[in-house]
Amino acid sequence: MKKTILIIISVLILISIVVGIVIYKNNSKPDTGLNKIKVNEVTRSVFYAPQYVAISEGFFAKHGIDIDLITGQGADAVMTAVLANQCDIGFAGPEASIYVYNEGKEDYTEVFAQLTKKDGSFLISKTKTDNFSWQDLKGKTVIPGRKGGVPYMTLEYVLKKNGIDPQKDLTLDDSIKFDLMAGAFASGNADYVTLFEPTASLTQSQNKGYIVASVGKEAGEIPYTAYFAKKSYIKNNENIIQNFTDAIYEGQKWVKSHSANEIAKSIQSFFPSTDIDQLTAAIKSYQDIDAWSDTPILKEEAFNRLQEVMTMAGELKNTVPYDKIINNTYAEKTIK
Repeated sequence: MKKTILIIISVLILISIVVGIVIYKNNSKPDTGLNKIKVNEVTRSVFYAPQYVAISEGFFAKHGIDIDLITGQGADAVMTAVLANQCDIGFAGPEASIYVYNEGKEDYTEVFAQLTKKDGSFLISKTKTDNFSWQDLKGKTVIPGRKGGVPYMTLEYVLKKNGIDPQKDLTLDDSIKFDLMAGAFASGNADYVTLFEPTASLTQSQNKGYIVASVGKEAGEIPYTAYFAKKSYIKNNENIIQNFTDAIYEGQKWVKSHSANEIAKSIQSFFPSTDIDQLTAAIKSYQDIDAWSDTPILKEEAFNRLQEVMTMAGELKNTVPYDKIINNTYAEKTIK
């Protein structure tokens, strides 16, 4: 009898162990063997389609990287996270790295891959017009984003290019946070606002405003958004930076060779509240102005133009040498 009880207990223990192993295997996340990299993006926008394609089409995974993507809502927030080691790689305008370098930080950030080469914002008007002129902005109120940010400075650059004084000829209301601009425009008294896609097309589809111009098309090429990391991180993780850049380049090539609808289908999971037709239209808007960089290389001429824009806006007193914060080492290896 005693022997029988021991056998039963042994069997029950064995069953428990087997069940426990099965449950553990079913509930535990498998080790993919990929390097998990935390990336902080400045905002969520169709403007960054090559990045989302690199994730959805498996280019990062192919190069051994698992992306943990965080949306920081603003270049300042992204840079703060990078400097505080709250993320590995930042994704925002290169101006953030220029500011940090000029602050004299020893472990400043280096830009190692460019994604977009033009301003991605569109000018939205409260009233519909068939013959828009930049002169229409005189005497009006515009919501342009945060003063000191590239969207604000690029708009100022375009205004001056068209003979408009940003300080005297119109009102630039920079009191609205980036993610609240569309709502503030729809419910407020501003005459114009600059918005990225898909928000621009969504605002128009809801009859809350009308797209009248592309700021990027008017401004020309500027290194608008790029990837950066602290010098120490790049030095200690060269393989990761190289693999990351390789994946981004594959994303850039993919969007150049596919239709707006194909791109929309690839990145739709990143924009669950936007239907496929609106997403396709938004992507087409960026294709029409040739917004995406062909390669991750950030050219010196474009970098100098960015600093010119910043200087004209009164936001930059000391320009930064190109080779101090632009590190094309990995991008150059990528395209060979």
